[in-house]
Amino acid sequence: MRSTRIVEMLEVTEAAALAAGRWMGKGDKHAADNAAVEGMRAAFNEVEIDGTIVIGEGERDEAPMLFIGEKVGRGGEGIDIAVDPLEGTNLTAYGQSNSLAVLAFGPAGTLLHAPDTYMKKVAVGPAAAHVVHIDATPTENIRNVAKALKRDVEDLVVCILERDRHVDLIREVREVGARIRLISDGDVFGAVATAIEGTGIHLYLGTGAAPEGVLACAAMKCLGGCFMGRFEWRNAEEKARAVVMETCNIDDVLTMDCLVNTDEAAFIATGVTDGEMLRGVKYFGNGARTNSVAMDAKSKTVRFIETIYRTGDEKFWIRMD
Repeated sequence: MRSTRIVEMLEVTEAAALAAGRWMGKGDKHAADNAAVEGMRAAFNEVEIDGTIVIGEGERDEAPMLFIGEKVGRGGEGIDIAVDPLEGTNLTAYGQSNSLAVLAFGPAGTLLHAPDTYMKKVAVGPAAAHVVHIDATPTENIRNVAKALKRDVEDLVVCILERDRHVDLIREVREVGARIRLISDGDVFGAVATAIEGTGIHLYLGTGAAPEGVLACAAMKCLGGCFMGRFEWRNAEEKARAVVMETCNIDDVLTMDCLVNTDEAAFIATGVTDGEMLRGVKYFGNGARTNSVAMDAKSKTVRFIETIYRTGDEKFWIRMD
């Protein structure tokens, strides 16, 4: 049953990616995002779940679908769902790498209802999961990770969102001697990449959107890595609107068990554009190919999946590039 649920939810991210991918490079991020949202929402209609969107496109009055609190599915098992139908709208619109369709889910009541505010974040893979802390300095975290990975500091790559607020962080990382991978968008990718060999990213640091922190944490629960955060409120209203689970103190360190309070979390992402972790959607005359990753904390499995979608009855060759 668990594997069936993973496949069903995989088809949801695939639907979003297939819809958004048609807008790659066309310069219209809103059209790309709308396509992803509509594709994902329609796919949820086919899944036998009693799902609640706890992280989505915004409050009910801000989003026509996939809004926070919306019920999705045809009925069945009660689950919490966090979605980002198109992580990296600009990346898709301008044909840049690493845009994804993403979701995470867990039993009802287990995913933090993260408010739409900022979160300071640190993420690292399993080998260094025990040596980082959100309140440590970037220098301390970098040196500790280098020691845990048995690397020189100069061999580490730190992923950081390219934002004005990170000027001092970037300066400190350079001064300590580590290399930097700046990304314009998509910090779920940046955090998760630290736990996937071959991406060339060893540590994620910086401040980004809080809802994406829950998505990244769900993946880290599956991968055995570390994710830690701390809310950075922009105003008192944001803090007042926060929905707090009993296991969380919103003024304290946001641990993995606070953000994702279950060992049965799952994380699924489908590539929209090509990237280090996943390839983007490839269209051809009578079908399309998607590339996805499905992670399951309960079974401790990570599956990379290619799916061929055929249209019509035409025959075609399958070629592995």
